[in-house]
Amino acid sequence: MHLSQVMRALIALRAAKLVRMLPMILMTSLLMQGTVAHSASKTVLVLGDSLSAEYGLARGTGWVTLLEKRLDGKYAGTKIVNASISGETTSGGRARLDALLQKHRPQILILELGANDGLRGLSIEATESNLRAMIAQAKKARLAVILVGMQIPPNYGADYTRRFANLYPKLAKENKLALVPFLFDGLGDQPQMFQSDRIHPTAEAQPIMLDNVWSQLKPLLR
Repeated sequence: MHLSQVMRALIALRAAKLVRMLPMILMTSLLMQGTVAHSASKTVLVLGDSLSAEYGLARGTGWVTLLEKRLDGKYAGTKIVNASISGETTSGGRARLDALLQKHRPQILILELGANDGLRGLSIEATESNLRAMIAQAKKARLAVILVGMQIPPNYGADYTRRFANLYPKLAKENKLALVPFLFDGLGDQPQMFQSDRIHPTAEAQPIMLDNVWSQLKPLLR
């Protein structure tokens, strides 16, 4: 047999072998694609108070619901769990977090708590301790954490107000967390954006609040 005939025979043999292996190759490719799509999906847990629980708003108009709508499409695999409760404090959130992590197995935690602590004049040391505990628990579970900063009116004096406002950037820096400096950024000089209690934002303010959070959340969804 000439060398050229041998080469043609080898090529034909390889081609036939490849054809037999093609179904296996296609199946492996599909399985890999399914694995990638599954791993790309994420669950985001929002642990907050009335500011995230649509207090005084029509259902479906709060910033968390608007976030769900924004995720439709490109981020359709991302699930939002809103565990926010009106009146919630950092101690309440701390008590509930473990069960929420066990139930929902999130990959991202948006921690929006502390405003009620401040409005009640609670100890800043206690608020800090509760936030630290929740951050530590989330990091232990390998969650990415977004800390949402708040500020309070100067009812309890300049020192308390300053220490409260500085608490969030301090914790974010020490724990290397994504930080929303102030959930109400862009609303402060627009009283019409607040309900009659002058504490809770109106429906018109919710997209602005969402944008403040979105700037920190979007990079974590890639």
